[in-house]
Amino acid sequence: MNAPAIIKKAADWAVPYWTRGPAGRETPPDLFRVLYYGWLVALTLKLLGSAWDVSWHFKWLRDDLAPPHLLNSAGTAVALGLTIVHGYTGYGVDKAALRLIQWGTGVFLVAVPLDLINHRVNGLDITSWSPSHIMLYLGTFFMIAGVIRGWFTGAPPGRERTVLLGAFLAFFLENVHFPEQHQEYGVLSIGAWDNHATYAEPILLRFAADQMGRPVDRAMMTAFSLPVPDALYPVYAVVVGLGVLVAARMLIGRFGAATLVAAAYVGFRTLIWPLLTVAGFPPSAVPFFLVVGGLCVDLAFAVRHPVLRALVGSVGVTAAVYGALAAQSALMGHVYGAIKGQSGLLGAPPLATGSAIWAGAGLLAAWLAFEWWGGRAGRQPIEARVIATATP
Repeated sequence: MNAPAIIKKAADWAVPYWTRGPAGRETPPDLFRVLYYGWLVALTLKLLGSAWDVSWHFKWLRDDLAPPHLLNSAGTAVALGLTIVHGYTGYGVDKAALRLIQWGTGVFLVAVPLDLINHRVNGLDITSWSPSHIMLYLGTFFMIAGVIRGWFTGAPPGRERTVLLGAFLAFFLENVHFPEQHQEYGVLSIGAWDNHATYAEPILLRFAADQMGRPVDRAMMTAFSLPVPDALYPVYAVVVGLGVLVAARMLIGRFGAATLVAAAYVGFRTLIWPLLTVAGFPPSAVPFFLVVGGLCVDLAFAVRHPVLRALVGSVGVTAAVYGALAAQSALMGHVYGAIKGQSGLLGAPPLATGSAIWAGAGLLAAWLAFEWWGGRAGRQPIEARVIATATP
């Protein structure tokens, strides 16, 4: 079958569904699957573009039409199309999921021109933690959160629901961890400089040095490669990265869920690393410690109920507080230890061990928030609560 015939067949199938309706309307199962597999395509394109993007910017002077940006833009175009379909037809989403997707897509689209203006005014944006970049991550954050909610509440129970839910959560983890890649690329770039080699092209180094008003030396390389405090990397990884894995374990509701979501993201980073380096792009440190964190999350969920019953019976304090306190202490210690071990073996950003207290406090707050949310949603297993808006 040729391309025009395929397009005509797809149009004939889709046109009857193009009717205006409120969010939450009953969605035919085949249409529901097409919409969310479309999101899988959109997020995959954005993932491939973002995976290439940081490496590109550690080698070449910035270009608005750089291939990674075009690849990411293709994914954004698909996402925008799906957002319009959801908003017009009301198919495949409830009101909350639709609002998350619409706001996320809107914030992302507003952030794009702001980021271009920022680069026009300020030249190189030396850090991935800048306000315009954070807006891009925030828009994607809400967008994927809406997709997760839509799939979670609408997909019928079964293996497909579990697998795609895990995939969407892995995309979510990639998005929140994305700014940390600046330090993961940066630490290896400094190591290369110390070994009398550079990954960046001379034009990029010269431009960055001129913008900083200093020669191309190690101080300039450090300011370019590690422009944020050392404490930010481990604290953010523990609070935000592990927070996503806790949410993944609660949503999927099975032992191994957090480990597999972390392993999916880390596995992708491990796969893309040699492909980029063979093509001449800089390497990065891979956050293998997230897999350790995911395993600790799964173990914490596996043991927390009998332990909490014993603690509550003897002391009489809230189970959630004990669970969160025990879990965050174990998780924080293992992740900080894993980062330290990885630093000596495979490379990792500098570890400010004194930041552990802030990481622990943040993870405790996140864990308690998830416990509160889980208790508010109901005491039955979370994976059993499926809203049948997309089932026959």
